[in-house]
Amino acid sequence: MKDRLGLELSGAGQASLPHYETALRDLQCFAGDPVGAVDQALAVSQGFAMAHVLKGYLYALSTEKAALPVARVCHQAASAAAGTARERGHAAALGHLAEGRWHDAGHVLAAVSAEHPADALALQAGHQIDFFTGNAAMLRDRIARALPAWSAGMPGYHAMLGMQAFGMEEMAAYAEAEALGRQAIEIEPRDGWAQHAVAHVMEMQSRQRDGISWMRGNEAAWTGDSFLQIHNWWHLALFHYELGEADQVLALVDGPIRGGRSPLVLNLLDASAILWRLWMGGIDVGDRWASLAEDWKPKAGDGNYAFNDMHAMMAFVGAGLEQEARGLLAAQEAAMQGGGDNAAFTRDVGRPAVLAVQAFGEGRYADAARLLLPLPAIAHRFGGSHAQRDVIELTLIEAALRAGDGFLARELTAKRLAARPASPLSAVFAGRAEALPSLS
Repeated sequence: MKDRLGLELSGAGQASLPHYETALRDLQCFAGDPVGAVDQALAVSQGFAMAHVLKGYLYALSTEKAALPVARVCHQAASAAAGTARERGHAAALGHLAEGRWHDAGHVLAAVSAEHPADALALQAGHQIDFFTGNAAMLRDRIARALPAWSAGMPGYHAMLGMQAFGMEEMAAYAEAEALGRQAIEIEPRDGWAQHAVAHVMEMQSRQRDGISWMRGNEAAWTGDSFLQIHNWWHLALFHYELGEADQVLALVDGPIRGGRSPLVLNLLDASAILWRLWMGGIDVGDRWASLAEDWKPKAGDGNYAFNDMHAMMAFVGAGLEQEARGLLAAQEAAMQGGGDNAAFTRDVGRPAVLAVQAFGEGRYADAARLLLPLPAIAHRFGGSHAQRDVIELTLIEAALRAGDGFLARELTAKRLAARPASPLSAVFAGRAEALPSLS
């Protein structure tokens, strides 16, 4: 049986195919319940290879250690059911992901996409891998290579545009990125990834008021049943943060960002990231750190994705939980001795970042600055976007300012002011740096 794009689907049936395609559409919008839909497909057709693959990706790409056993089961089932070379490629990629071999998975999916550029799932999973490995060039190029095979009217075309928009933004092609993202939203207003790609453009260009208007313009579309909505609320909070509107930020934290106490690590990341920014800026966040740290505790020993570790440490520092901080550091020690790509993610960036966050919390600002200083140039190695990794530079600047290192603070703030001249925060940092005495 073939799907709507002409791809062979081993083990699919008339009753299971609609559920699979619903799951894929949900994933492309980051909305709905793709796991529930793909489970319905598998309940009807247990030998549906690509349904096992799709489910496995949903779990493996969550960065939740507890989800990996499910991904491994899906890999085994997909490997047994795969009837085509394309499906075997997907199964191999899923196997790499389930064992933490992110780069290998991305390479395999690039080969699948080269042979089958209309394979929407290969592009979607590959794009997410590029994001989690911080590979900005591939975020752009993976989709760009496939786009000639796509055209308006093909199912999922909006997702291709939205992914290409994000890749272009990460490569600083802001005008092109915004145009692609807006085009994707015109086709499918529920596309949370395209919505967030345009928000990224406005964040990088310090267009805070435009960003607020963009996010507030059609909230119902990107919040309705969306599992990316907390991240998109975080983007709205970032715009208010840059403008110094702490009350607005805290209202978003207490409302859509943390009001539901989501236990998912991808949502905990956003909460840590915005509270840390406020806390460094001298804003009293009350007992918010305590509740967030409580939700991080079950994840802190995972040691499977270094980007998560940095944000867990923020919560533990904010809440004053020294024992949990020590446990996280021990988990990182084990991760650096283990297999998979996270050993390098941790060794290169995650470990110094976590130690720096701990040092900052203890008031050892010079130590924090020393640990952070090399990281902005290599921070992409442990994943995330420019906007997410910006917290490293923000912490470095704040550490230099608090350490009273006028030379370093002026150097860092001048660099930031050049990169983001329209940012109110850049001007605040520069003014503080200028007020520091020079070291003789």
